[in-house]
Amino acid sequence: MSRLQSSPIAPRQIALSVALALTAWPAAQALAQEKSADKTQLETVVITAERRVENIKDVPIAVSTLSGEKLDVLASGGQDVRFLSGRVPSLNIESSFGRAYPRFYIRGYGNTDFRLNASQPVSVLFDDVVQENPILKGFPVFDQRNVEVLAGPQGTLFGRNTPAGVVKFDSVRPSKKQDAYISASYGSYGSYSLEGAANLPLSGDWSARISAQTQHRDNWVKNTNPKGPTQETEGYRDSAVRLQALYEPSQTFSALFNLHHRDLDGSPRLFRASIIKPGSNELIDGFDPAKVSLDGVNKQTLTQTGGSMKLKWALPEFTVHAITGIETVKPFSRGDIDGGSVYKFPQGPGEAGFPVETSDALDGHRQLSQELRLESNTSGPLRWQAGVYLFDERYTAVAQDYITPLTTSTHQTNKAWATFGSINYELSKELKLRAGLRYTKDKKELSTQTTDPQRIQAGNGLSLSTDDAKWNWDASATYALNKDTNVYARVATGFRASSIQPAAEFNPQSFAGPEDVISYELGLKADLWDRRARLSAALFNYEVKNQQFTAVGGGNNANRLINAKKVNGQGVEFNLELLPIDHLLLTLGGSYNNTKIKDGNLQVEACGASCTLRDPITVPKNPGAFKFSDTVLIDGNSLAQAPQWIGNLTARYTIPTAAGNEFYIYTDWAYRSAVNFFLYESVEFTGKPLTEGGLRVGYVWGNGKYEAAGFVRNITDQKRVTGAIDFNNLTGFINDPRTFGAQFKVIF
Repeated sequence: MSRLQSSPIAPRQIALSVALALTAWPAAQALAQEKSADKTQLETVVITAERRVENIKDVPIAVSTLSGEKLDVLASGGQDVRFLSGRVPSLNIESSFGRAYPRFYIRGYGNTDFRLNASQPVSVLFDDVVQENPILKGFPVFDQRNVEVLAGPQGTLFGRNTPAGVVKFDSVRPSKKQDAYISASYGSYGSYSLEGAANLPLSGDWSARISAQTQHRDNWVKNTNPKGPTQETEGYRDSAVRLQALYEPSQTFSALFNLHHRDLDGSPRLFRASIIKPGSNELIDGFDPAKVSLDGVNKQTLTQTGGSMKLKWALPEFTVHAITGIETVKPFSRGDIDGGSVYKFPQGPGEAGFPVETSDALDGHRQLSQELRLESNTSGPLRWQAGVYLFDERYTAVAQDYITPLTTSTHQTNKAWATFGSINYELSKELKLRAGLRYTKDKKELSTQTTDPQRIQAGNGLSLSTDDAKWNWDASATYALNKDTNVYARVATGFRASSIQPAAEFNPQSFAGPEDVISYELGLKADLWDRRARLSAALFNYEVKNQQFTAVGGGNNANRLINAKKVNGQGVEFNLELLPIDHLLLTLGGSYNNTKIKDGNLQVEACGASCTLRDPITVPKNPGAFKFSDTVLIDGNSLAQAPQWIGNLTARYTIPTAAGNEFYIYTDWAYRSAVNFFLYESVEFTGKPLTEGGLRVGYVWGNGKYEAAGFVRNITDQKRVTGAIDFNNLTGFINDPRTFGAQFKVIF
C-alpha cells in the first residue's frame, strides 16, 4: 500500500488546525451575520483591476470576479486552481502536469508549452506579486477576498507577460476584527480538506492573520502490471500556509508583510496509453478509469516558499506604493509518459509503440520583483499613476530520461525593467477618459549542458540570449447613459518577450521572437431592476502578430518554438447576476470566441500515432528516412485549447426557518465546447465538449455561525479526454471523476 493512501493526517497539520481554533474562539460574529442576512439587492462589487479600488461598473475593462460562497463551493471537492476553468467567460485552464503546472487561456489566447521555462501570455498575480514561472501559478486558493479575471491586453499597469490578460488573487487582509473560520470536509476516494484562518490578537499598531489549508486524496487508480514500481496512483497531499502581518501606526503609513509556503506530495498527470478509439475522439470500449498498466514510476513533489512586503505612504499630493516580492519553487515530476507497459506496433488498448519515462525538475529557482508606484490622491477631474518595475529570475531546469539514461540541465536568467504611467480624466459627469503607456526592456540568457553531448541535437547551438524592448499603450472612454448604466470603448496593445527552448535529444535549440497584440473592445455594464440584476457584456476583436507557438510532439517527439505571422480572435461575452425573487440568486455567464491562425506557410509535424488528419499534408511521413509523422499546414486552424463556447450557471435557493436559520440548495454548472489539443487538427486529438456540474445542500444556523452541507462534484460523472500525447500512440488523460462528501464550517 502506498504511503499516500495509508498515512494519517500529518501531526503538523493537526497542530496548525488546533492553533487556528484556539486563536479564533474569542472572535466576533460579523461574518456570520453577513452570510445569513436576507438580501433584496445585489451587493456592490469593488475591484482593483486598474490598481485602485473602484466600482466594477466604472472600470472600462471586461472583468469577471469570484468571491465568497461561490469560491467555497467550487473548491469543495479538493480541486486545485483548475476549478476556476469555465467559471467565468472566456477562461480555460488545463494541465499535462496535474496540480503542479496550470496553463491559463483567456479568449482562446494561451500557450500549451509544457517546458519548465515556458512563458505564458496570461499573467497570474497573488497579492500583487506576479507569479511568472508556470509552476508558481498553481498555488492553492484559500482565504481569498476575491479573484479577478481581466481580459487582455493588460500591458500598461501590470508587470509581466499580460497580452492575453491577468488572473488576480487577493487574500483576506489582517484586521483588528476578531474574525475566523474553520472548514473541514470528507468525501469519496478518502479525500479530506481542512482549511482555516484567523486574525491574531495583537496589541498596538500591529495586526496579523494566519491562513492554512491541507488537501488529501487516496490513490484510486490501480496498476494492473504487478511488476510496475508504482502500484497505485492519482493521490495527493497538498498543504499550504500564509502568514500576514500589518503595521499601521497612522492613517498615512502602512506596511503589509506576507510569508507563504506550499508542500505537495502526489502524482503527476496520469497518461493512459491508447485510450482513444481510432477514427474517433471517443474513449475505447470498456475503458475503466480506475485501472492502468504502467511499468514506470509516477511521482510528483513540490515545495514553494515566498514572501512580499507592501509599503504605502499617503502624502498630501500623492500616495506611494512599494511592493517587493521573492518567490522560490522546487518541483520534481517523474512519469511513465508512454502510459503503458506493452510495446508493439500497431497498438491496442493500454499498449504503446515504445517506452518513455522522464522527469522534469527546477533547481536553484529564485524570482525577485520590485515595483514603486505613485498614485494621485487629490480631488479634481484628473487622476494619475506612474511607476517603475524590476524583475529578476534565475533557475536550472533538469530533464532526465530513464529508459536510455540521459540528463540535460538548462540554466536560464531573465531580467526586465519597465516604466509606466496612466491618467484618468473626467471630461464631464457622463464622459470619462483613460490612457496608459509602458516601456519594457526584457533580457534572457539560456545555456544547456548534458551528460551525453552526442545525443543532443546541437545544430542550433547550446546557448542563446535575447534582448527585447517595447512600448505599449491603451486608451478607453466610459459614457454614463444614466446613473445605473455605463458603456465603454477600449483599445489596448500588449507584448510578450522572446522565448528560447533548449536543445534536447529530439529537437535542436529553438527561438521565437517577441509577439505583439492589439485589441478593440466595446462593452456595457449596468445595474438593473432596482439593483436586483447586474449585467456586463463585451464585444471584442484582437490581432496577434508573430504569436509564439510550441509545436509539441509528433512522430519525432520534438518540442520547438515557432512564430505565426498573424492570429485573429473575436467574440462576445457576458455576465449576469439576478435576484428574480426573494431567496433565489442566479448567475449566468457565457462567451463565444472565434480564433484563427493566419499564416499560409506555417507547418508543423503532426501525430506520430495513427490519427486521422484534417489538415493538408505537405511532406508525408517516411519511417525509412526516420521521418515518423506527416508535415501539415495549419493555416486557418483555431488555437489549441481554445473552446469556441464557454457557459456557466449557478443557482442558490434559500428556505428560511421560523427560528431564523436556513436550508439552501446550490447548484453550479460549467460548459466548454470542443477543443484542439494540438496546433494541427485531427479527429482523435479533438477534445469533446465537456459539461461539469455540482450540487450542494446545506443548513445554516446560529445566526449564520454554523454550516453543514453535503456536496457532489461532476455530478453526471462525465468522462472526457482533456489532453493527449501524440508521438507514441493514442495516449490521453482525463478529467476528475465524480466525487461526493460532507463539509462543516464554523465562523467564530
